[in-house]
Amino acid sequence: MADAPREGKLGRCPNFIQLIDMASESVGGQILFATDDFFAPAENLIKSDSPRFKEHEYTEFGKWMDGWETRRKRMPGHDWCVIKLGIQGVIRGFDVDISYFTGDYAPRISIQAAHLEGDQAAQMPQRGERTGTAATPQELAAVAELKSNDWDYLVPMTELEPGKPASGHNYFLVNSQQRWTHIRLNIFPDGGIARLRVYGIGQKDWTATDPKEPLDLVAIAVGGTCVGFSNAHFGHPNKMIGVGPPKSVADGWETARRLDRPPILENDENGVLLLSGCEWAVFRLAHPGVITQIEIDTKYFKGNSPDSCKLDGCVLTTQEEEDMIRRKWELPGHKWKPLLPVTKLSASESHTFDSLTLELQDVITHARLTISPDGGIGRLRLRGFPSSICLLRPREKPIMRFSVKAGFRSNL
Repeated sequence: MADAPREGKLGRCPNFIQLIDMASESVGGQILFATDDFFAPAENLIKSDSPRFKEHEYTEFGKWMDGWETRRKRMPGHDWCVIKLGIQGVIRGFDVDISYFTGDYAPRISIQAAHLEGDQAAQMPQRGERTGTAATPQELAAVAELKSNDWDYLVPMTELEPGKPASGHNYFLVNSQQRWTHIRLNIFPDGGIARLRVYGIGQKDWTATDPKEPLDLVAIAVGGTCVGFSNAHFGHPNKMIGVGPPKSVADGWETARRLDRPPILENDENGVLLLSGCEWAVFRLAHPGVITQIEIDTKYFKGNSPDSCKLDGCVLTTQEEEDMIRRKWELPGHKWKPLLPVTKLSASESHTFDSLTLELQDVITHARLTISPDGGIGRLRLRGFPSSICLLRPREKPIMRFSVKAGFRSNL
């Protein structure tokens, strides 16, 4: 039985939109079923780009719309669709976007969710081109096997608010610690939705991990997340730990220019600028572990990459993390272990470094990336081995055993 999530409708832009959209087609999200796709197919719901409007564009079925739009219902029931998440994990919130659906948006919605194992997920027929169609008897029979009527409600039936024509966001906060794999979006009774964003943090089954293969322990797709930063004027640090390579300069962490830069810049004998100011971001790893390789990618940051960076790690319990968040991460210096010393960076280039903590007893739970003086980074990858697996790997010499402090939880 699911834990009882606390639903909440938000009127302003919430923090959870800085997390990853787990339903997006860009991370493998997939529409499995829709009752009707007459004016526009449900696949538009999970497009990664923002909805568009073409004033004079029409199809043979009616006005071209960038979203999912069903026909005006003239029979009992309501419309709904099923989405398989590209990233399985904990859902923090939804954005039901009805931008440009000014006279035909769905007036009410609800959202259900399920965690289906491989054998529970029925094989759905391929959807193909859907515009102008409704669900076939074969599709209805296949989706019935999912028993989606019985899935847990994360958002109860709620009226949507239209907002502005080009900005019709309806945000819903979710408070649930469960791992979800599938979503059912219900619209009452019919109409259009431009986009459905399912924001959250991925969760990985660590028992199925290959002990010989290093993993990116900070990736948001497996549960890594940013828990603090000094500046995110142009882009949130969570973008650095996103899926795949960076797509543009907008797909990364970028700070404002520091105003305390000296009037004339100088560098040291290693070519690193002599500066007192810096910016930083702290990440909680998806799982306590040992970092063996660090990748810092400044691709697309051609005139705004940092001059240099360094990386440190530490071990914190859940309570210690909460204390540090309240104290703006004023953590005593001795708590941090150096993973990468101050290192010069190049513009628009992928950099790979060996971690200083190649001895496998150096387990960390959090990492702090510091850049100097400011600028942007597209991707941060921290590859290594989860702590429970580190003990199983062969070693050339004996090492000290370690333990993670009591009270640590890999995912809040």
